[in-house]
Amino acid sequence: MDEESRPRMPSIAVIGASTDRSKYGNRAVRAYVEQGWTVYPVNPKEDQIEGLPCYRAMADVPAAVDRASLYVPPAVGIRLLDTILARGAKELWVNPGSGSPELLARAEELGLVAVEACSIVAASDGPETATVDP
Repeated sequence: MDEESRPRMPSIAVIGASTDRSKYGNRAVRAYVEQGWTVYPVNPKEDQIEGLPCYRAMADVPAAVDRASLYVPPAVGIRLLDTILARGAKELWVNPGSGSPELLARAEELGLVAVEACSIVAASDGPETATVDP
């Protein structure tokens, strides 16, 4: 099958991705990779996560994304919403601890579909399925 006839896999930016395999920001990276998604880990302190290049900022992600998933505090996430939209995301998963009424209101103003839930569940049978032993 040539490159043009292959179906395009959806893409996700995991904002707050972690090298710590016990953290949900790492489990999300693994869960989406396991499902065949194109995954862009975002963390200003890391160069690589789970063998993938890690981007220091959402603006550094080299391609448009279908979905963004927040694993950062609400005060950080709200500052990223404009950039998330600019990178093409239509869907924003706001993981436990990442949301606030202000963040959700701003996401709605921007036209992002905000889902308040664990994004790992959307990529797998649940967070426990992405707990490959370190």
